[in-house]
Amino acid sequence: QVQPVESGGGMVQPGGSLRLSCAASGIISSMGWYRQSPEKQREWVATITSGGSTYYADSVKDRFTISRDNAKNTVYLQMNSLKPEDTAVYYCKKRTYADMEYWGKGTLVTVSS
Repeated sequence: QVQPVESGGGMVQPGGSLRLSCAASGIISSMGWYRQSPEKQREWVATITSGGSTYYADSVKDRFTISRDNAKNTVYLQMNSLKPEDTAVYYCKKRTYADMEYWGKGTLVTVSS
């Protein structure tokens, strides 16, 4: 399977938590999470490299955590202290060492009371 597959989206109240999963196979140099809401362009959220280095957008730093389970070929995005402005479709992107990029179809996260 070339394209990554996201799961774990849903509705949560402000201040709540949610964990997204992204299943991806193949030889991967990095995995990233992005999000897009109707009012905004798609924006980068977080990245994890093959070496385990992690990077975050300022808007989610200290609230979101990206991690990976190599045995399961899965990357996770743990989202805590969620805010209404975190509402978006979350996409997973896989990058190979040949600089090819593959996007998943997205999973919707809604933060609302």
